[in-house]
This record gives sequence, structure tokens and C-alpha cells, in this order.
Amino acid sequence: MQGFMGYYVLIGVIALISWLVSSQLKRKFEKYSKIQLRNGMSGAEIAMKMLADNGIRDVEVISTPGRLTDHYNPVNKTVNLSEAVYNQRNAAAAAVAAHECGHAVQHATAYQWLTMRSKLVPIVSVTSNISQWVIIGGLMLGAADGLGLGFYVSVAGLAMMGFATLFAFVTLPVEYDASNRALAWLKAKNIVTPEEYKGSEDALKWAARTYLVAAIGALASLLYWALRVFGSRD
Repeated sequence: MQGFMGYYVLIGVIALISWLVSSQLKRKFEKYSKIQLRNGMSGAEIAMKMLADNGIRDVEVISTPGRLTDHYNPVNKTVNLSEAVYNQRNAAAAAVAAHECGHAVQHATAYQWLTMRSKLVPIVSVTSNISQWVIIGGLMLGAADGLGLGFYVSVAGLAMMGFATLFAFVTLPVEYDASNRALAWLKAKNIVTPEEYKGSEDALKWAARTYLVAAIGALASLLYWALRVFGSRD
């Protein structure tokens, strides 16, 4: 057990970093929510304009409850903006609205990484919640029966966890590309002033870092359990 203490520490560090990044993201959005857009456009209006400028007519922009709950749903083709983003007229709202529309543009242009992530969704939705328990069950079975069956059960659990890790890493280019599309459009169409642009850019950078930390955390967890499983054979 002592040999794995380093990995417990690693996972704790990842959790701490994740909390720090999320806290910083919230502070950034509060900061840039105070920078009112000179053009007076709401997040909803910005989203609708970006969709129209990209020739997308079959995506609806709707308001969804909560804070930082913004997302694009490729199934029913909706850009879902949190109430604050939907109604407010500031640099943070502009950034989020344009970012979510970036996903709609990816969908319309069959962006390969988004296509790959969409294919992984049904697999990950089933395996992500049970993978760790399958691994633990396999380790317990292996310790009890000594026949090797538990090892193969644990490996199956690792494969399930591998899909979640792959999903986390495939998400990175999807999110970074959506932000790049959003910022390029905001600048090209003069939607924001230079000061407003800096706020939008900084907010999206911190949002992207939350996905980066999540991917690193998923990989760290996979490596930890892989060492536990393969170490159990020694």
C-alpha cells in the first residue's frame, strides 16, 4: 500500500489544481462581466449573429438555468446559454456565447474531433460511472480466488476507464478550436472593442484550462489504477 501513496498524493494535487483553476475561472467571469459591451448586444444576440454569419439557420439559441451551464447540444441543435449569458451585455457573455456557437460551426462543418467525441459519448456515458468499481471488484476477486479471473475483470475496467480518458483528451482540441473560432469571429466582425476582446480572450483561456486539468486528472487516475492492477500480479 505504501508504494501507491505517491499516486494518492498525485490525485490530491490534481483535485487541488482543478479547484484553483475553477475558482480563478469564476473570478475572471465576474471581472469581465463588469466590462459592458459598447455595442449593447446581449449574449443571445451575439450568438444569433454568429450563427447567421456562418450560414447556420437550423440551430436555436435558448436560455438554460444555472451558472456556467452553457453548452451546445448537437442532438437537437441548440445553443444553450445560461440565463446571465443569454441576457447580459458584457465581455464575458460575448465570449461564452461565441464559444458555444463555435461548437455549432464545428458541427455544421463536420469538424473531425467533435465527430469523434460525439461517437464516444454513448460509450462513456455507460462506462465512466462503473469502471472504477469494476477494477476494484476485479482486484478483490483476484485476491480471493487466486485463479487470475479477477485480473481480467480489472483489465476490462481499465479499458472502460481508458475510454473516459480518451474522451477527456479528445475534448481538448474541440474546446480550444471553438474558442479560436469565437475569438476570430469577434475580432473580424468588430463585435468587441480591443479592451473587450482582451477580456473575452482571457475568460476563454481560463475556461479551456479547466478541460486541460480534467484530462490530466483522468490520465493520472488511469495510470494509478493500471499500476494497482498490474502490480497485483507481482
